[in-house]
Amino acid sequence: MSQEQGALSRELGALSPELGAVSPEPEGGDWAGSIALASASLRVAVVCTSNLNRNMEAHRLLSKKGFLVRSFGTGTFVKLPGPTADQSSIYDFNTTYDEIHKDLVQKDEEFYANSGILCMLERNMGIKPRPERFQNCRDVFDLILTCEEKVYGQVVEELNSTEQVTLHLVHVINVNIQDSFEEASLGAFLFSELCQCIQLLDDVDNEIEEVLLEFEEMSGQTFLHTACFC
Repeated sequence: MSQEQGALSRELGALSPELGAVSPEPEGGDWAGSIALASASLRVAVVCTSNLNRNMEAHRLLSKKGFLVRSFGTGTFVKLPGPTADQSSIYDFNTTYDEIHKDLVQKDEEFYANSGILCMLERNMGIKPRPERFQNCRDVFDLILTCEEKVYGQVVEELNSTEQVTLHLVHVINVNIQDSFEEASLGAFLFSELCQCIQLLDDVDNEIEEVLLEFEEMSGQTFLHTACFC
């Protein structure tokens, strides 16, 4: 557990007595002191552009915590950086992580191994078969977490332009997370702690703003929030 994560956990303990019981996550193992939550009742989506890095690390951690979670991208294509700026690899959302992995190995195995991209794809393969596009999903969620403001706007626009069938209220929350492996890990930890706090609320619709203000003060991050019907 990093120093940033340790400081974050201590701050959360001060905000919530229940979360004060959460123990740091030992490397390579389960959280020995995790609080028992009925987390399966909170339906969560995590969304970034290509459904590759930031939200997949959050997907992994939230799933480990017991939340019902799905992950999506909002881009037109899945895009990965290459050895030079003009050598990006672009794939359709129907392309599996395994197929992307094999293609990158053929293109430049050394570069994609050293950059961590092959390991990222191997992690993703253990979570689900392929990237998914948010605009093609009609599932109902209680909470949608986005990793950058542009994606947040695309998610809100999609929800507001789609015919409302269930009239279920969904909370959309954005925290800007840089698209690097280290920042993805820190962002996933923040999302996990936020979901656990929200899970403990008696009245999510009326109390969520107060929780977000506390998280802003604690983390120094700006949280965008809107509620939409779906």
